[in-house]
Amino acid sequence: MTRKFQGDKLVMATHNAGKLEEMRALLDPLGVTILSAGDLDLAEPEETEDNFVGNARIKAHAAAQATGLPALADDSGISIDALNGAPGVYTADWAETPSGRNFEMAMTRAHTELEAVAAPFPRLAQFNCTLVLAWPDGHDEVFAGVMPGQVVWPMRGAQGHGYDPIFQPDGYDVTFGEMDRWEKNRISHRARAVAAFVEGCFG
Repeated sequence: MTRKFQGDKLVMATHNAGKLEEMRALLDPLGVTILSAGDLDLAEPEETEDNFVGNARIKAHAAAQATGLPALADDSGISIDALNGAPGVYTADWAETPSGRNFEMAMTRAHTELEAVAAPFPRLAQFNCTLVLAWPDGHDEVFAGVMPGQVVWPMRGAQGHGYDPIFQPDGYDVTFGEMDRWEKNRISHRARAVAAFVEGCFG
């Protein structure tokens, strides 16, 4: 039996402004005050797992312990079939530079590696989102969402963030980068994980 959320405050264990804005929009109908790890000056724990659920657990439990409030963490990324699921949990790492994240560089790397293995078309990929809601007593609940699609080149669109300009979701002829942000929020991997979370913990 899924534990239900009680209370009126929830910590979103992220320092990513784009992700926070997306989550606040998705959770707005619940009438819960969303605090962020960034707002609360929480340290960012080291993500040492090699899977989405493990890293989401690390972040959620660290924030719940630090604040004494339920905390929701998201670990998400793009997994490209022809690259054996890479970058996966290393999605953001591919964008790291000494002066911050450069996702154009990361998308170029994805394309370069696909070309190097002469990956056939369509170049199938999935955006994954795993949400973990952790309580200060150590209990947690896990929810996942997946958006299948394909990697396209060249990059298209300036909406969204991360790898959105090279990801074309199934059933659409535009990339996430070309899609209206509210339409993307409605159908995305994160929206699917949030829908499971809301049904499980608020339903």
